[in-house]
Amino acid sequence: MERATRTWCAPRFGCSLATQGVTIARATWRDMLSLWRLERAIFARDAYDPLTLLLLVAWPGNVALKATNGTALIGFVAGDQPWGERAAWIITLGVEPSHRRHGVGARLLAECEARLDRSVLRLMVREGNIPAIELYKKFGYIQIRREAGYYGDGEAGLLMEKRRGV
Repeated sequence: MERATRTWCAPRFGCSLATQGVTIARATWRDMLSLWRLERAIFARDAYDPLTLLLLVAWPGNVALKATNGTALIGFVAGDQPWGERAAWIITLGVEPSHRRHGVGARLLAECEARLDRSVLRLMVREGNIPAIELYKKFGYIQIRREAGYYGDGEAGLLMEKRRGV
């Protein structure tokens, strides 16, 4: 049986009472079909394929968490801690469109960060994804550089980084 987790998340990070019915738990291979459907709904042009999602969920040291509201999967986050690197990466964070702006993404990010043991956290975000950029800034991420043409459609990506206790 999966253990539901509860992490305090301050309103300044976007968490609110609207997330009270939401459970954050470890994602497993059993969630693959739902994760892939969610990934495609959220990131149509950038969605990870099923094999990549399986690796994100199953690879040792990775953190893969799902947000559910009842039995419905409404969000997903995955973090990677590559061997030999000092930084961990937030690989993907997404929330089903009808559940956005209610703190689900903030809860997922807070839970993922709490389970990553590196002092440096990094992520890449589309330059035009202003809501995500604002969330990351609230969590203490700063833009390190802009990668022109990073995404397949030519949009730039912003590399953001957060340093904890260094």
